[in-house]
Amino acid sequence: MSEQVRQLPEVRVGSSPDALTPISMAERWLGAGLWQWLSFALVVVCAFGADQLTKWLVSSRLALGSSVSIAGSLKISHVQNSGIAFGFFSQATSLVIVLTAAVVLWMVFFFAHSGARHPLLPVALGLIVGGSVSNLFDRVVHGYVTDFVDFGFWPSFNLADSFIVLGVAVLIFFLIAPDRYLPRSTSGPRQPSGR
Repeated sequence: MSEQVRQLPEVRVGSSPDALTPISMAERWLGAGLWQWLSFALVVVCAFGADQLTKWLVSSRLALGSSVSIAGSLKISHVQNSGIAFGFFSQATSLVIVLTAAVVLWMVFFFAHSGARHPLLPVALGLIVGGSVSNLFDRVVHGYVTDFVDFGFWPSFNLADSFIVLGVAVLIFFLIAPDRYLPRSTSGPRQPSGR
């Protein structure tokens, strides 16, 4: 009986594909690489540019407080918001600027150390950072952000707000999804191709 037990193969949980060689944490670097940084930067620039362009179009074509009906309850309304979402902290613009800058810096730090964990992470954080930086830019330069998407039953918002919400939704999906996209270790012994 003891001889049969000794002949059983040893299987370790959390090991390499041969089920024998343990994977060290050093072999599973999850920080952002060149392609993750390029993807992240591209999304940030596109989100920032699209938001700034639409805000400029609205503020240059519509007088403050005026609206244009698009379809159904959807209108384009020129609104200025000195606070954050739904007008909160409208009298604390300096605090909003500091908090937004701190959150953006934390997200960039997080991306630098986790950018390779999931293929959607550069997109999710790029949308959040791009939208946040665009609104932060407006608060620093103008003291307010321009909101224009108006459904009537919901407070007006802009593209940056939409990018942030979309990025957070993708990030939540990434956090609750299984880690099946984690990069596998390329070091250690490999099985012969015939097996």
